[in-house]
Amino acid sequence: MGSDMHSQQISDISRPVDDAHLQVEQVVAGLREADRSLACAESLTGGRLASTVVDVPGSSAVFRGGAVTYATETKATVLGVPAGLLTDRGPVDPEVAMAMASGAASLFGADLGVATTGVAGPDQQDGVAVGTVFTAVVDTVSGVSIVRGESLTGDRASIRQQSVELALAMILEALAEPQPA
Repeated sequence: MGSDMHSQQISDISRPVDDAHLQVEQVVAGLREADRSLACAESLTGGRLASTVVDVPGSSAVFRGGAVTYATETKATVLGVPAGLLTDRGPVDPEVAMAMASGAASLFGADLGVATTGVAGPDQQDGVAVGTVFTAVVDTVSGVSIVRGESLTGDRASIRQQSVELALAMILEALAEPQPA
């Protein structure tokens, strides 16, 4: 009985990783097919998104780089997010996510920039609830820009993993948009 329970726990833990692995393979294949490159700007995911992308063999053909801008001021100094925006709105904001994505694309010379910012917990941050996440994707070639806010549930690790999966899904969504001729 103990080993059955252990097997079930392992199965439950691996399911999100398998979903993300399939999703990221689709992202890398989609970027290759579209002849696009990708850069990441990460806050709450702390490099997990970039790590997930580079786990895929052949990702070096499409992945330009990533910046983990965990501290608020690094969003300005590294990614070029306007300091006034950060002061006025705080780091967990849809406009900040969009500026981070644009900053990553510019910094690394990538066609697409993706950004994650939010509060993974366990405590709220500057009055922003745990699970509040903003994700943005900017395609500098097609002009497509997508930003989404989510209220995720779960513990810190779960919120961070869900954020990675949301970002991957949004990259796929951006790649599915009509491209310029």
